[in-house]
Amino acid sequence: MKLLYDHNLAPKLVRRLADLFPNSDHLFPLHLHEADDSAVWEYAKASAFVIVSKDSDFSDRSLLYGHPPKVIRLHLGNCTTNTVETFLRAHSDLISDFEKDQQRGCLHLPPAPWV
Repeated sequence: MKLLYDHNLAPKLVRRLADLFPNSDHLFPLHLHEADDSAVWEYAKASAFVIVSKDSDFSDRSLLYGHPPKVIRLHLGNCTTNTVETFLRAHSDLISDFEKDQQRGCLHLPPAPWV
């Protein structure tokens, strides 16, 4: 599964999580960090990415337009990159199951008690 990390997440997640999510990318190196949501959505769709974001914009768009692309919404407030990495690692099985589910277009991951 290829994840596309939104601008509200650290670019270093690409490297840190490459063992679980190879070929993932971030909006910054793709020069999409200032693009509007429609452009990001179309890029993710054309490139077979799953969008990962803390914002509701993409999960809302998923409700309106369906999928692809799929969206993972992280319900985390301000936190460290280490916390986000640990959170995604802890939910990697759930994320993998989500990718295989043809019916679901958006996965909401609520905060864990340790966040």
